Amino acid sequence: MKRLLLTALLSTAAVPALAVTEAEVVKTYADIAEAGYADSLATARALQTAVQALVAAPSADTLEAAKAAWRAARVPYQQTEVFRFGNPIVDDWEGRVNAWPLDEGLIDYVDASYGQSEENPLSTLNVIASPKITIGGTEIDASAITPALIKETLHEADGIEANVASGYHAIEFLLWGQDLNGTGAGAGARPFTDFLAGEGCTGGNCDRRAAYLTAATDLLVADLEEMAANWAEAGAARAAVSADPAKGVQAMLTGMGSLSYGEQAGERMKLGLMLNDPEEEHDCFSDNTHDSHFYDGLGVRNVYLGSYTRPDGSVVSGPSLSELVAAKDGAVDTQLKAELDASVAALQAIKTAAEGGFAYDQMLAAGNKEGEALIMGAVNALVTQTASIERAVTTLGLTGTAFEGSDSLDNPDAVFQ
Repeated sequence: MKRLLLTALLSTAAVPALAVTEAEVVKTYADIAEAGYADSLATARALQTAVQALVAAPSADTLEAAKAAWRAARVPYQQTEVFRFGNPIVDDWEGRVNAWPLDEGLIDYVDASYGQSEENPLSTLNVIASPKITIGGTEIDASAITPALIKETLHEADGIEANVASGYHAIEFLLWGQDLNGTGAGAGARPFTDFLAGEGCTGGNCDRRAAYLTAATDLLVADLEEMAANWAEAGAARAAVSADPAKGVQAMLTGMGSLSYGEQAGERMKLGLMLNDPEEEHDCFSDNTHDSHFYDGLGVRNVYLGSYTRPDGSVVSGPSLSELVAAKDGAVDTQLKAELDASVAALQAIKTAAEGGFAYDQMLAAGNKEGEALIMGAVNALVTQTASIERAVTTLGLTGTAFEGSDSLDNPDAVFQ
């Protein structure tokens, strides 16, 4: 009896642990998406409260509190950008909340140096100063600035992508104003008096500016409510990735590779450096770009490791893509994890430098070797990890996976043509 029992125990011990399944990995992915969008919604609601306080009693303190709430709202949202590219529901929606760069003259007053865009006849429309506007030859009543006016009429008006009227960056512009410092120190410096009703109003149309800020913030909350619901238990986005777990895994890797390569390394980082143009930085009014880049990179690692740390410090985690890859090829998994850590560290170096007073737009200046080294360190790390993401795709036997490209990486001469 003892010998039989010992044999049974040895046999059990010899059985390898079961690998995680695609369905389990996709569930973790959807759980992280649900938490990330819920946190984005919660922080947007906090921003909404801060905006209401600013509009009710404009002061240096209430303006600064609204700016702080905006910066806090970016932290969870940027970590959700990795859900783009592989999920059509997210892709079709994302432009409403995070589109950039924008022709800010569409929304409000701008400096005389701004000029009229040859490509965009609405680039100096200034809807805040104009109760009646004309778009595409049609006169529109804009006397009431509402979420519906912003969403249905102004956003991407005339089919022009630069007419960004909604989302985080429209709100950012209204809180900070233009950054007129070029690659010098300093962010936008909109005074709180731009929101004062009656005597003391600066910039003109303070009541309409307050109305636009309120409407844009309310619209952001509504848009995030929509996406949070899409990833909840009965949501359409969760159902879409869960219906075929193999395609769900493919969506995960597509989002990781596309954000790493074409979007972040290319369009958001290398392009601005090539042009030495602070207008190409992601959060150009607030000088918060270092945070946006860092949390984008962190979001890519979150998806691979199957773990997301929420603003309250709690963790959402589960069976991971890393485990799925490791079960097929441990070396590919080990290399990709190390490269993800390296890219996050390179983005952290940019964040640390910016928090120490060396802003991202200053890093973009022509001839600034320190800034170029910081940015290219992150670009190169992101490009390197993309090659390992491609290896993970091959390891898992997934076909038809394509990542977003970027001229600044693939065809740099085209940038200057």
